[in-house]
Amino acid sequence: MTIGLFFGSFNPIHTGHLIIAQHIANFNEIDQVWLVVSPHNPLKAKSSLANDYDRLHLVNLALEDNPKIKASSIEFKLPQPSYTIDTLAYLKEKYPEHEFALIMGADNLQSLAKWKHYELLLQNHTIYIYHRSNSSQLQNPFPNAKCIVFCDAPLLDISSTYIRASIKEGKSIRYLVPDTVFEYLEGSNLYK
Repeated sequence: MTIGLFFGSFNPIHTGHLIIAQHIANFNEIDQVWLVVSPHNPLKAKSSLANDYDRLHLVNLALEDNPKIKASSIEFKLPQPSYTIDTLAYLKEKYPEHEFALIMGADNLQSLAKWKHYELLLQNHTIYIYHRSNSSQLQNPFPNAKCIVFCDAPLLDISSTYIRASIKEGKSIRYLVPDTVFEYLEGSNLYK
């Protein structure tokens, strides 16, 4: 099985994440997409993150029973901060029968050279790149890398940062997140 790993803070998960994951699963050689909830991205501050298990719970609520997309807490068991290359090594050891590909936004491709052992990522994994609203003008920093596949996923110009700010301001986030996530957040103090 080929599994596309879509890493993220998912702080919180929103409709844009789900559209990208479903699009990648539908239109590429991917059997399943795992939304890997990252406890700590080394390139981001941890202080703004909700609890790991709260974010994982929201991802599970959002996915309901989608057979093509699964939530993953694999990085919860690994040393922090989480480095993609270390997570991939752990997954390959735990699931030797699977092939793992990466799913990332074009803006992340721009910073890939800062990632730990990024050369191994380019050598050993297919990387599916989706554009973000501000990334269509970005150049591919690895034009000779055959592992990079650009995808025309539908774009929604929403972000978890915008959703958190809206919640703090008492504004509705209905339709920006799946209904199950909306209902859960309405009844909780998360992000308030």
